[in-house]
Amino acid sequence: MAQWERLMQLHSYSQQLHELYDRDALPMDVRHYLSHWIEKQEWQRAARDPDFAMVLFQVLLENLDIQHSRFVQEESFLMQHNIRRYKHNFQVGFMVLFCKANALFSFALSFLNTASFVFFICLEHTMICLEEQQDEFDFKYQTHKMEGKVYLTSVKKNQVQLLQHLVNRLNECRKSTLSDINKLLDKADDLIDILVKKELVEWQRRQQKSCIGAPDNVCLDQLEKWFTCVAVCLFQVREFLSKLEELVGKVSYENDPLKAQKPGLQKRADALLKNLLKSSFVVETQPSMPQGKGPLVLRTNIQFSVKTRLVCHHCLFSLYVTEELHIIYFDTVFELKGMSVDMLASSLPVVIISNSSQQQSAWASILWFNMLSQDTKDIRFFAGSPTATWLQFGEMLSWQLLSATKLGLNKDQLDMIGHRLFGKQQNYNTFKVAWSKFSKENTPFTFWVWFDGIVVMVKSYLEDLWRDGLIMGFVTKGKEKALLKKKQRGTFLLRFSESVIGGITFSWVETTITGEPEVKTVQPFTKDDLSQVPFHEIIRNFQILETDNVPENPLLYLYPNIPKDEAFGKVKAWSQSMAHVERQLVSHGSPCCPVQNLVKQMATPSS
Repeated sequence: MAQWERLMQLHSYSQQLHELYDRDALPMDVRHYLSHWIEKQEWQRAARDPDFAMVLFQVLLENLDIQHSRFVQEESFLMQHNIRRYKHNFQVGFMVLFCKANALFSFALSFLNTASFVFFICLEHTMICLEEQQDEFDFKYQTHKMEGKVYLTSVKKNQVQLLQHLVNRLNECRKSTLSDINKLLDKADDLIDILVKKELVEWQRRQQKSCIGAPDNVCLDQLEKWFTCVAVCLFQVREFLSKLEELVGKVSYENDPLKAQKPGLQKRADALLKNLLKSSFVVETQPSMPQGKGPLVLRTNIQFSVKTRLVCHHCLFSLYVTEELHIIYFDTVFELKGMSVDMLASSLPVVIISNSSQQQSAWASILWFNMLSQDTKDIRFFAGSPTATWLQFGEMLSWQLLSATKLGLNKDQLDMIGHRLFGKQQNYNTFKVAWSKFSKENTPFTFWVWFDGIVVMVKSYLEDLWRDGLIMGFVTKGKEKALLKKKQRGTFLLRFSESVIGGITFSWVETTITGEPEVKTVQPFTKDDLSQVPFHEIIRNFQILETDNVPENPLLYLYPNIPKDEAFGKVKAWSQSMAHVERQLVSHGSPCCPVQNLVKQMATPSS
């Protein structure tokens, strides 16, 4: 399938395509109507060979004439006008205002950059398809393992054949994805070669001549666009490779192409990116004195100015403000008994924010950097942030609660967090967590927003209960139900809400009229509730209306089987009188909570 036809099918990227072709260098109409011709040309050769570029340019104009004639026959007046205007703009822009050779190089490079970006869009779509295929295989494989024992031999044989078909398809998709990444790196390699060995060298020569009076154009804006476009693609390739590493951690098999080829592609992508970045740091304005005859002649004891520029600047710093790292330097002079020593110290990287709403995201960046980076001067860390091992990640999360309450996370609690991030697994030791999964992916809010909301709530309102081990906290709704159904009536546990930021709830087991266990849950309590009534008081005074409208507290034993008063006996003011609260309960007829402002409707599904 032609590249343009593939792009037309990727409806989710329509906005990016409009932005990509919303320019005179390569209008979308031209890309569309001349797509077959454009995709067959040797644009890489054109970017190196000015004579061949001139031939391609003339053929391009001829193709525009042919397309114009077709629109004349079709009596499409609007498209006749557009094609005629595009041709005129090409001729004026490339033949008059600029030197022909440079203009044609610009066109060829622009197309190559565009083609690389388009290829990247297709690859991103391929990655999504690969992940969906893997999820399908993994689900059916896990189902087969759990249910395989109960099926007849013939059924099991059919299941095995289906699984083999799925893994074969997955294997081909993995090979195809790796091949596409390799092709994208080939394109990037060609572009870097042209940019570094030709375009940058020619710019440096023009700068040399401009220093001695030549009127040459030494503007770096176009070079910056080209360098940045290639760097963006390479950074995205690194994210793709990180995603592949995550996928192979979930599902792998004998002769897995990801295991064999991914390290080589990673090494190649990193080498290309380093080469590009090193070459992109240039002296934009050569040293000169304010009153000098010209640049490059300097005098002792006279100040001079010089300007450097990173022509990948926008790529490296097109980050969220909370991902931009800065270093504060401190310098002083130590003088004592005739000795003078210049001294310099620097802070660890800091994040500068403009309002308090950015503080949560900024702290996430500080956590991620200091967890992973060994280079305390790496302010470009988030341009290609590495993944965290499960051990590193779990330890960092545990520290947040440990520093706030002196009690961190245990293995069961970390397993629940792993389940939230990666689904149910036997263990998570081989998994790696990407920066995007920690702080960017919204489901419907990021993992960090959810976890930090819990830390803030615990520190502000639940510190004693958490430190005393009374809050199980991190447990899924499914596991909660399984734990409680095995216990006696009135057994309850406290857990953090999975759907409400900074929410805590409790569930307990009842016995139905048929003698079956039934787990009930209240809606989560948040800081608005806990700032009015301490959580231990809510637990102590919680009541529901039983038969004959008699209030009863269904919370009797803290999981696994500790009497409530014994479990919470150390909590300050636990044994205070409930008379005032009871009067509020009866007065207002609340079915779930003893305080009017904290009325919570009962809900069978957990929150």
